Amino acid sequence: MAEPGKLNNLRVVKQVTAGMYLDGEDLGEILLPKRYIPENCSVGDRLEVFIYFDSEDRIIATTQKPYAQTGDIAWLKVADVNDVGAFLDWGLAKDLLVPFSEQIHPMKKGRFYLVYIYIDEQSQLIVASSRLEQFISKQSADLNEGQAVDLIIADQTDLGYKAIIDQKAWGVLYQTEIFQELATGQKIKGWVKKVRPDGKIDLCLQKPGYEKVPDLAEQIIRVIAAHGGFIEVTDKSSAEEISEMFGVSKKTFKKAIGALYKSRRIILENEGIALSR
Repeated sequence: MAEPGKLNNLRVVKQVTAGMYLDGEDLGEILLPKRYIPENCSVGDRLEVFIYFDSEDRIIATTQKPYAQTGDIAWLKVADVNDVGAFLDWGLAKDLLVPFSEQIHPMKKGRFYLVYIYIDEQSQLIVASSRLEQFISKQSADLNEGQAVDLIIADQTDLGYKAIIDQKAWGVLYQTEIFQELATGQKIKGWVKKVRPDGKIDLCLQKPGYEKVPDLAEQIIRVIAAHGGFIEVTDKSSAEEISEMFGVSKKTFKKAIGALYKSRRIILENEGIALSR
């Protein structure tokens, strides 16, 4: 079944002056305006189109790709604000409405906000909300410790950062576990460090436990080679210096250095680390 707010693969059923009509199944025939028709497109062809609503709230198709679809959380810029609400640029000709009732704080033109895109039950139109708490679970959502996940960085707190896990659950990145610059709306790879008894989730940006050491060890080898076979960093260097160069904690760095030394791939010198000859 064709879905508004999603990319759909639909068949062209007829051509008219205004464009082409697509088979929208239960939604009926959907117009693809002439300006969006690909070259050499004919009746019977199938097209990947996004279904949404035009300025008069009529269902319509486009071959333009939006920055996000319904069910997604996205970092979008406010294109305009009027007496209806804020309108976000999501890559389509018609901007995406955020009603005033769905804004945590009044949105301002030119600023970016993290929003959830969905179909409003009353109007059946595609809208967005910055009230993410009502759409995202606070529980583990069947996540397992050590599992790799996709994160979207949300609010910064005294503890660190709240992050959205796989578009469906909340987690926390603690400040003591962060060794790089982060920004709201940033997409980044992460791991589930711990699932607490109450279902809350602790996250980290490096593989938990010893399994991350081999990856870091290879990174260290590449960095030393890129610096001519020697770097002025040791296991006695400051945590800040290690974090700036490798983006990990000093403890993890020392484990990786130890593994490289035992395998005789590096030489530990007073002033730094050299590749074995």
